[in-house]
Amino acid sequence: MNPWTLVYEGFDLASEGLREALCTLGNGRFATRGATPDGEVRTPGTYAAGCYDRLASTVAGRTVTNEDLVNLPDWLPLTFATPGSAWFRPERADLLNYRQELDLRQGVLRRELRWRDEAGRITLVRQRRLVSMADPYLAALDTTFTAENWSGPLRVRAELDGRVTNSGVARYRDLRGDHLTGHATGTQDELTWLTTVTRSSRIAVALAARLDAPAAPEVTSSPDRITAEHVLDVVEGVPATVTKVVALLTSRDPAIHDARSAALRRLRLAPRFDELLARHVAAWERLWQDARLDVDGPELAQIVHLHIFHVLQTLSPHTADLDVGVPARGLHGEAYRGHVFWDELFVLPWLNLRFPEISLGLLRYRWRRLPEARAAARDAGYDGAMFPWQSGSDGREETQTLHLNPASGRWLPDVSHLQRHIGLAIAYNVWQYHLATGTMPPWCADLLIDIARFFASLAVLNPTSGRYEIHGVMGPDEYHTAYPGTGSPGLANNAYTNIMTVWLLSRALDTGKADPGESARWDDITRRMRVDFHDGVISQFTGYADLLELDWARYRGVRRLDRALEADGDDVNRYRAAKQADTLMLCYLLSAEELLAILERLGYPATPDLIPRTIGYYLARTSHGSTLSAVVHAWVLSRSDRARSWQFFTEALFSDINDVQHGTTAEGIHLGAMAGTLDMLQRCYLGLELRRDGLHLNPLLPDRLGSLSMPICYRGHQLVIDVDHDRTRVDGVTLPRGTNSTFTTDDKETFMTGTGDFGRRMIHHRERLGLTHEQVADRAEMSTGYVQYLEGHLSPPNIEALARLAAALETTVQDLLGGGQDRPPGGGSASADPALEVLEPAECLRLIAPGGVGRVAFNGSHGPTILPVNYKLHDGAIVFRTAPGGPMDQDLRTGLEGVEIKIGFEVDRLDEAQREGWSVLIQGPAHHVPPDELAKVTDSDITPWAGGDRQLYIRIVPHQITGRRIHGR
Repeated sequence: MNPWTLVYEGFDLASEGLREALCTLGNGRFATRGATPDGEVRTPGTYAAGCYDRLASTVAGRTVTNEDLVNLPDWLPLTFATPGSAWFRPERADLLNYRQELDLRQGVLRRELRWRDEAGRITLVRQRRLVSMADPYLAALDTTFTAENWSGPLRVRAELDGRVTNSGVARYRDLRGDHLTGHATGTQDELTWLTTVTRSSRIAVALAARLDAPAAPEVTSSPDRITAEHVLDVVEGVPATVTKVVALLTSRDPAIHDARSAALRRLRLAPRFDELLARHVAAWERLWQDARLDVDGPELAQIVHLHIFHVLQTLSPHTADLDVGVPARGLHGEAYRGHVFWDELFVLPWLNLRFPEISLGLLRYRWRRLPEARAAARDAGYDGAMFPWQSGSDGREETQTLHLNPASGRWLPDVSHLQRHIGLAIAYNVWQYHLATGTMPPWCADLLIDIARFFASLAVLNPTSGRYEIHGVMGPDEYHTAYPGTGSPGLANNAYTNIMTVWLLSRALDTGKADPGESARWDDITRRMRVDFHDGVISQFTGYADLLELDWARYRGVRRLDRALEADGDDVNRYRAAKQADTLMLCYLLSAEELLAILERLGYPATPDLIPRTIGYYLARTSHGSTLSAVVHAWVLSRSDRARSWQFFTEALFSDINDVQHGTTAEGIHLGAMAGTLDMLQRCYLGLELRRDGLHLNPLLPDRLGSLSMPICYRGHQLVIDVDHDRTRVDGVTLPRGTNSTFTTDDKETFMTGTGDFGRRMIHHRERLGLTHEQVADRAEMSTGYVQYLEGHLSPPNIEALARLAAALETTVQDLLGGGQDRPPGGGSASADPALEVLEPAECLRLIAPGGVGRVAFNGSHGPTILPVNYKLHDGAIVFRTAPGGPMDQDLRTGLEGVEIKIGFEVDRLDEAQREGWSVLIQGPAHHVPPDELAKVTDSDITPWAGGDRQLYIRIVPHQITGRRIHGR
């Protein structure tokens, strides 16, 4: 098994929906499902982050309004036909083989098939598909046809199709999904385009397509579809390629005049497929450097890579600048209508330590909707900000008022908007971002304070008990919406809500930004909030102990008990049964010490055995009707029952790839569960806890997990952590076993400032010695992953690890840091008290005599030009190579005609490690080396900077030589 590929053999119509979701390609701005470009039965889906539309539908005699993430026009359609045959459709084709492969490292979906038509002609088809991570407006489909036993015309038809609707979820099909209107199509030069607009939000959408093919197309169109048909003259055994490149723009995009003209311009500037692919692969390579999470075992590694891949396709660095949140089902399908719930609670902790800029952008999505949340709280009679359970475009409550129970076929009232704990999730993420980065932007503090004000106003003092209580809410469980037999929804004193309110008010007080008048009340709430107990455990809510026990044997294996019981004429509100973790969410978000400290502050007797008793009690009463449930239970069991924790962890890992909920993954991946499994590895099994005094590390790996290796970014500093069952290493340094280590930004042994091109020096010495990464790691007593990480990054490790690396590479610490060596310029600065020394011409020539890389500056045909060159000093002149007839040749064609143009040549060597350096500038005329002198310079072994066949030699004769050296006094 290749841990970097997801492979499907054979065409299986029954599993196409699952494949489409798991083979989705995206870049954080938009994503396209892995639907076939030529199938009859397919669920095409292209979704742009934040592109919503609202429509009213009539359901069960009522008018309901729903906002959807809009399914945009389909850019994929491309099919083909041999002479006399119908257009290829995989469902009814004679397929000799069929293979689909998702390359997780490069972000490329490949498909290979061999098709035999009715006449016995066999055609091999290879396709590559990408949604560019380098240019977030572009996508491409590259198709190569090889006629294996025939020659003749092959017809190829490519379309842009605007007839799509939101119809990817069966239970929503009674609701309107025709969000696109006002279609138009056309051509411009050799480009085709399609435009449309969303019905109510009036977002303009434009697709433009370019077909790079040997033959010119014949174009036909209607307002909602445009087709380009090519005829390829294929020759037996000779590949013929057609590439479809598309640009997708909307009126929400910045720096555009209009969507159509912007799409056409983007497309004209788009390179051919090979260059598009190269840029895309390079972008993914950069992402994987920071996203790396290495585990042992190819199957586990494959799922981990898959989860990272889909998180980054939904939330990439491109997302940071967008006004979007965390859609619960990614950009992979239409389940939950693309709404933003509390899944960010499971996603942002992983991003905080990898891509904090993405986390900040997602928090800004909430902050931008703070006025709407304030208005919602005010309208409901509360203070502060009341965020909606389901959010979309503008931050109003998007939770449905009716939902369909597929088990009974009935539309039922939905009161899940009472899950006020969404505000607690937002506040928790603000605080976690603060702990991870060490920063608290003022607007983040505004979020925290306004959410605190809301929950403080929810809490009402009961004069009888002397306790603050919160009524009329739902907890994360979601099954319990009301007390049995009552006509009003909502519960009292949900333990998760009440205890996390205490946590929130304490953090808000820590900021020092609360008003003096409210600070005293907030402090009082943190001491007198009500929490109920029964049977020696924390009660999920007041009155929970009065509920009936469920006949679990009757409903064994039923995950959605609410639907099953309603179909049986019963009500899940009557029973001690949960869909997912509720009270146990406290053990997911808070350490045991934090939780017990809050209960002690509230005056409740809380011995350490309260937590395991509570975990065991609710674990036996949970149906795990959500993929998030397995994540939470794996976490809370990680220290007490490692075997069962691993069982839940693997269930969460495989929940999408195995579609454990029988059809839900086809409607969109479960982004929270995917990110939650990554955070399990990153924080839970490592015992990685973010506190105000620093980062605490206390690993305890499950028996089935042999090792972990990953980089993290903590408060602006890079750390690489390697853990197995025998030892723990941070930046290559082995920590004492059985200790809880703490790292802070003041820990000089842990954090060091970058010194520049460290990785390049490691590679040089490793290759000089002919060593593998594994051999260097063994010599230096480091992990292989850490050695590879260091080679790909600028910053060196701490001094102890640096000394071991130097010994392993048979060099010195000074050499690895670049002391006394020529090296390219970096981001360093001079010493605290620098001296600037003017260099004599002879000293300047001595410094540049070894040759290397310099820069040529001249006034070219397109203005001032600076180019890097490899040079040698030959007979007192600077000599380098370029291409005959190239731009430099044209601009510097001077010597043979007797015309001299003075140009500049500069070399510098700046050393951040030693905080010193020098620079030499030579000015003089540039000449082509005459033919009679070529023999002398060709023996000097000059290689061109850009490579290739560059046989034109240029010589610069120094007329003026100046130089400067900077060093400490």
